[in-house]
This record gives sequence, C-alpha cells and structure tokens, in this order.
Amino acid sequence: MSYELAIILVRGLGLGSIFALLAMSFNVVHSSSGILNFAQGNFLVLGGFAAAFLLASPPDMAMWWIMLPVATIIVAALLSFHGWITLLPLRNSTEQDSWMISTMAVSIMIGAGLLITQGPFAQTVQSAFASFRVMGTRTPAPYALCFVLMIAWFLWLKWFHARTLTGLAISAISQDMEAARAAGLRVRRLQLLAFTISGLVVGSTGFVAAPVLSISADSGFRYVLNGFIAAVVGGMGSNTGAVIAGPLLGIIAMVATYQVGGEYQNFVSLLILVLILMFRPQGLFGRTAARRV
Repeated sequence: MSYELAIILVRGLGLGSIFALLAMSFNVVHSSSGILNFAQGNFLVLGGFAAAFLLASPPDMAMWWIMLPVATIIVAALLSFHGWITLLPLRNSTEQDSWMISTMAVSIMIGAGLLITQGPFAQTVQSAFASFRVMGTRTPAPYALCFVLMIAWFLWLKWFHARTLTGLAISAISQDMEAARAAGLRVRRLQLLAFTISGLVVGSTGFVAAPVLSISADSGFRYVLNGFIAAVVGGMGSNTGAVIAGPLLGIIAMVATYQVGGEYQNFVSLLILVLILMFRPQGLFGRTAARRV
C-alpha cells in the first residue's frame, strides 16, 4: 500500500504542478484584464510540439538547455500576438464578451492546425534526464522538473509583482483599471505584457513536461480544463492558491485514475469544481470582491 501511495503522490505532484503552472498563467492574464484565456491548453501543447520538433531523439542534455529558452520565447511570441488580437476590439473596456470568442477561436485554430500538420496521433518526446526511482519503480524525471519549475515561476512572479515597477503597475490594474488609466499607466501595453509573461510560463511548461504530456491536437482541452479548475479552486488571481490547489488536484486525479480509471479523471476534477463553487465560490485563497452597481 505504501508503495502505491508513493507512486501516486510523486506522479500526482508532478501532474498537479502542470495544472498549477497553467493556473498561474491564467492568473497573470486575468488579473490584468479580466480575461480567461481558454487557448492556454493548446499553447501548452505547442510547447510540447516545440520540444518534439527541436530536440533530437534521444535528446542531448546540453541541447535541451539551449532549446528550452528558444521554445519558450516562440510560444510567448505567439501568445503575445494572440493577446494583441484579443485586446484589439475591447478598446477601453474588457467588459465585452469578444474575448471569449477570440480565445476559443484561437484554441480551435491551433487544434485544427496541429491536426492538419501532425495528424491525429500523439507525438512522443524522450526525456533528456534520467528517470529516478520511487520505492523501486522508475519515475520520469519531468515530473520532478515540473515541480521545480512551478516553484521557480511562483517565486519569480511573487518578486515581479512586489519588487518591480512594472509588476506593481500590473497589480494596480488588477485593483482598479480605471484609476490606473487615470493615473497615466499604459493599461493596454501592460495587459499585452501580461499575455507575454503568460506565454513564457506555458511555453516553458510545455517544453519541460513534453515527455509526460499528451501531445496531440485534441489534448489542449483537458489541460486547460484542469488548469482552470486549479485556478478557481485556489482562488482566481492567487498564485499561492494555484501552487496548493494544482498539486492537490493532480494527486486526486492520479488516485481517480488508479482506482476507477483514467476516463473518470475529468469527472472527478469537475466534481471538485462544483463543490468549491457551491461552498466557497471565491476559492480556497481568493477574496470576495465588492462590485460597484
């Protein structure tokens, strides 16, 4: 029993770290603009495709380190362009619904493009790092790397929002967009920067997690769903909540996969979302917000 529990915990933490990183990328964009980017899952998959395209098989560790920033920047550039398109029709307000259409449309377009160019079959990527043993069983290194990446991005985002003028400006937008605009902040430019940072997060995550990701045209929905659930459960806008809710959700997903089968994983995740919305709609670490009427 302890052997099975150790495997579930380790792999669940790794999988949950991917969910937490997606949740943090959601938070970066949502805090600055109120937009939920439903294309995040497919941009994550693009990071995995970048690893499959840029790395040889088997991959060289030195080349892996070189290609990691390359793939991350490529995905961030694409997501920045997507952010520009999404923000363009909003003018001076994000209270319109066009961003929902834009983000869903981009998600569908990426999925269709991957299907046309790569076919319906999942791509496989070999890990540049040796697996490690848990209770005598080999566990892929990307699970541990994703956990380290989650901590690294959490600490960097915390420092960025608290210690840099740009980060403080983005935080000001999240508190009161109109007041920030009246104070002379370039709101649209800062929102576009938030999309870029979000792209850096998902691009690096997709590349690092590629050996354990389902890299196919239709897998983006599953990842964006679990990332969104982790963001809501942790509290929308709270990266601390994302870091806690993501791994928790990953462990529960692994337990569900082990006990009742992988086809029930999304069902269990959605059940958790429903329960949180029923009893604590602001999430575990979210705050209730006053609304002006």
